[in-house]
Amino acid sequence: MSQIVDECERNDVYAAMCPCRDMLDLLANKWSALVIGALEDGPRRNGSIKRRLEGISPKVLSQTLKRLEDHGLLTRTVYPEVPARVEYELTSLGRSAAAPLKQLRDWVELNVA
Repeated sequence: MSQIVDECERNDVYAAMCPCRDMLDLLANKWSALVIGALEDGPRRNGSIKRRLEGISPKVLSQTLKRLEDHGLLTRTVYPEVPARVEYELTSLGRSAAAPLKQLRDWVELNVA
């Protein structure tokens, strides 16, 4: 048991009980990677993200945005307007994740026919 705790304290994603695995699972999800990519150029509203991500359902988009927000990768800002305007924007943690995810998306586009 002590070894598992030690591995988790080192953030070893190969350790079964490592909390890093939840973040890895989130970032490895295609919709998460695409939402982060859609937000690289700045804040967007839900409808704008949905139009950019062809094929995503409203339910999956909402769930993905919520998980990314819960993990500190994006912020959700509600503006006091009628109707309410909501924008999503990457945090500094989200921007740091965006770079390797962009490389992965670029690699896929170049190498998958």
